[in-house]
Amino acid sequence: MSEARRYKYPLQLPMSLKATAARLAREDGVSLNQWITAAVAQKIGAVETADALLKRRAATARSGDLTRYLDRAPDMPPVPGDEMPDDASS
Repeated sequence: MSEARRYKYPLQLPMSLKATAARLAREDGVSLNQWITAAVAQKIGAVETADALLKRRAATARSGDLTRYLDRAPDMPPVPGDEMPDDASS
């Protein structure tokens, strides 16, 4: 098995984030580098999975689908705290 090419990246983290990542790496029994690499891979997988799902859903959407859904929503004022900000129209 050939080793994947590696790239050294000088990562700068806030101290609190680095300390938490180091603690979690110790708890997992891996190096901080391994833990960060796995975390980045996990995030990439989640983003790419969501992107693929949204593209598949968008491909099957029909013009007017959302309008028909919104037309069924009741015509009532927003729940307190959900109002549009005064500067939303700008």
